[in-house]
Amino acid sequence: MAEHLASIFGTEKDRVNCPFYFKIGACRHGDRCSRLHNRPTISPTLLLSNMYHRPDMITPGVDSQGQPIDPRKIQEHFEDFYEDLFEELSKFGEIESLNVCDNLADHMIGNVYLQFKEEDQAAAALQALQGRFYSGRPIIADFSPVTDFREATCRQYEENSCNRGGYCNFMHVKMIGRDLRRKLFGRYKRFNSRRSRSRSRSLSPRKREHRDRERDYKRRSGDRHDRYERDGGGRKRRESPRGRSRSPVRDGSEERRARIEQWNREKEEKEQNQPRED
Repeated sequence: MAEHLASIFGTEKDRVNCPFYFKIGACRHGDRCSRLHNRPTISPTLLLSNMYHRPDMITPGVDSQGQPIDPRKIQEHFEDFYEDLFEELSKFGEIESLNVCDNLADHMIGNVYLQFKEEDQAAAALQALQGRFYSGRPIIADFSPVTDFREATCRQYEENSCNRGGYCNFMHVKMIGRDLRRKLFGRYKRFNSRRSRSRSRSLSPRKREHRDRERDYKRRSGDRHDRYERDGGGRKRRESPRGRSRSPVRDGSEERRARIEQWNREKEEKEQNQPRED
């Protein structure tokens, strides 16, 4: 029974725990839901509820005065918000992902999901957000159970084929431009690259020698394996100098055992032939 309950946890078959809260960290029934919402006490992901207010929130494509808005202006407004939030919260640690919902349902509209690399970074950010405001509105932040956004996002929306529109119960993630993404998230690639080089330089001479010797062994082993491949009869033939036509085939267990026995015999014969010291 325990294995069965574990296998259906967070799915539609689970009659105890809410699958939507487990997958997207929000439920259209809220506190009135008949199933449990297991709120995490710690998580690398924060949910900032209803934080982003798009300029055409009342009517898509139209501002609050009823005037049409250029889609480019809407995108600029969103990217300004995105960059502002990223710069502020990246002070607490490395951000893995920052997703803003484009849904229209009350429990998802303007939701922001911020995933840090480490849980303690998310905890520090949550502590700093308590009691703060953004654009005159209080920030409502909490830990979220969402850690895998592939299960939370609407695949049909990504393919421009979702027929539920803004009232879909899965995330419609609003996208930023490629240049902005490279600017914000590219810093971590550069930082990790520098950190990797720094660790390499800080190795002691003994460890560096061991690392180089290991690399050299792997390279020679790779060259030795790549130099041969098996033909149809199980024999090895030298590979064409122009490159491999197929991957080398590993020896079977019987061949490996025969080779080991041969090595052992050669070793014993060598030891027997060595002159003994009186």
